[in-house]
Amino acid sequence: MCGIIARIGHGDAAETLLSGLENLEYRGYDSAGIAVQNGSGVKVHKCSGEVDDLKSSLERQPHGNMGIGHTRWSTHGPPTDENAHPHTDTAGDVAVVHNGVIDNYDELRTQLQAQGHEFNSDTDTEVIPHLIDEYRQETDDTEQAVRKAVETLEGSYAIAAIVDGEERVYAARKGSPLVLGLDDEEWFLASDVPAFLDHTDQVIYLEDGDIVVLEPDNYRITNLEGEPLERSVDTVDWDPEDAGKGEYDHYMEKEIHSQPTSLANTIEGRVEDGTVSFDSLEPGTFENVDAVQFVACGTSYHAAMYAGQLLRAAGLPTDVIRASEYETAAGPVDEGTLVVAVTQSGETADTLDAVRTAAGHGAQTLAVTNVVGSTAAREADNALYIRAGPEVGVAATKTYSSQAVTLTLLTQRLAADVPEATPAEDREDLLETLQDLPQHVDTVLETSRARVLAREFMNSTSYFFIGNGFGHSVALEGALKFKEITYEHAEGFASGELKHGPLALVTDKSPLFAVYTDGSDDKTKTNAIEAQSRGAPIVAVGPADHPLVDVADAHLSVPDTHPVWAGLLANVQLQLVSYHAATLLERSIDKPRNLAKSVTVE
Repeated sequence: MCGIIARIGHGDAAETLLSGLENLEYRGYDSAGIAVQNGSGVKVHKCSGEVDDLKSSLERQPHGNMGIGHTRWSTHGPPTDENAHPHTDTAGDVAVVHNGVIDNYDELRTQLQAQGHEFNSDTDTEVIPHLIDEYRQETDDTEQAVRKAVETLEGSYAIAAIVDGEERVYAARKGSPLVLGLDDEEWFLASDVPAFLDHTDQVIYLEDGDIVVLEPDNYRITNLEGEPLERSVDTVDWDPEDAGKGEYDHYMEKEIHSQPTSLANTIEGRVEDGTVSFDSLEPGTFENVDAVQFVACGTSYHAAMYAGQLLRAAGLPTDVIRASEYETAAGPVDEGTLVVAVTQSGETADTLDAVRTAAGHGAQTLAVTNVVGSTAAREADNALYIRAGPEVGVAATKTYSSQAVTLTLLTQRLAADVPEATPAEDREDLLETLQDLPQHVDTVLETSRARVLAREFMNSTSYFFIGNGFGHSVALEGALKFKEITYEHAEGFASGELKHGPLALVTDKSPLFAVYTDGSDDKTKTNAIEAQSRGAPIVAVGPADHPLVDVADAHLSVPDTHPVWAGLLANVQLQLVSYHAATLLERSIDKPRNLAKSVTVE
């Protein structure tokens, strides 16, 4: 879950590398480093901490027209100066940055040490430059050495390497994302497009087994055998300004407030005359589906819960499965099963493994993702994009809303396509009120009392979130956001489960946020009042027509709308509560401790 960048071209590379790393810090921020090659050696600068710490440690920027950079999220070894990337061979001639996990690094390290190689870190990555160096001595050909090195590795990797005296960047990928950026006078490699979006929107999404050689004026892509490969050039439709903070203090704040726009983009052109259509899904795509499985992790799992509830109501057998548990929890899977992979990045390792397992059993697969050209989008039979635009904050906000809307529309398309399914009786109202959702989100953002409540409850010891139906997934997501960025104890429960154990934790220092989506949700009211009788202050989160509002200690209101969309509006209120609480606690909101945005390791 690290971020890597490489650049070669005309003019100095260091400034571009450093700005690229700043744009990639959502992928990891416990250490950072760059290496620049200028014809008089490979100069490595690295340290523990964030990219700002790296910049502060540089007395002056190193000169050189090519280099590599890395921002780390630790998997092997603690975040220290020694464990920071880039790593080099014993002589310091080969420098490498790496995202992924090398499974056989222990064995390789032992072999290389026996051959005289000296290691200085605890990381799995350090074996790679030593392998390249060893094979360079055998072959006297760096490109061939890189091929032999990656063939030796077991596990996942996206690698970029530079070598003393060579005006080239070498790269390879297997199981970790790597994208090539093309500009008139420079080439880029990175884990994700935002690293170089200020420079170019022309990209090539590399595939597993690709080997890349960049030179100042050209690039080559080959397979492991050295045979040339043709890869299509795509244009990224993200605006570079979308990846910046603009007038906001944090990326998360900006992304919460950009939801009216991102949702409008998600909805555009997908509902016409009471029917749902997707350009990427031909008529008849789902006519042979007799069961659906959603696989996802974290926030994406909560969005998938929305869709699961709607499909079950339509009479279609549906499971929502945590991707990390898919191998043991999936049950029977065959050609009649549609497996929907929900992944913001399209690179989530557990979700990709679930898709591959399902495809191996003959299932039809569909990726619902935010990233065009991502691994999930390429490997699944079909892809459906949520069109939320770039999201930099580690805690997902606008992508959750866009995922939930996209998945809700997908359920209506499935209900119409699958003969055994029954479209919702209120389908017309559901689709009609969707058009008002962006404006309703704007209303919530303008009128929310979340900042006041965050201050009122900031000395609490625990925070509980409950909900029933659609409110249940929102409660889980609200608790996840709160714990992610405040570091305070927060838990989400189905409303009816509160009295089956969690009630023992309730005190007057544990506010309870009760999420409901319409006025008929008696279960949430009953359980909230039961907690209130034990001293817990109650915050009602939902439309004003619910009787809980009359007895609650506070109310976070949402506009009156269809229950499905009311849940998403309630979620915006809870996003704001989490954000303001974290601000008051002076947390690192965009870069919460121990977390990275794109979980590309298992």
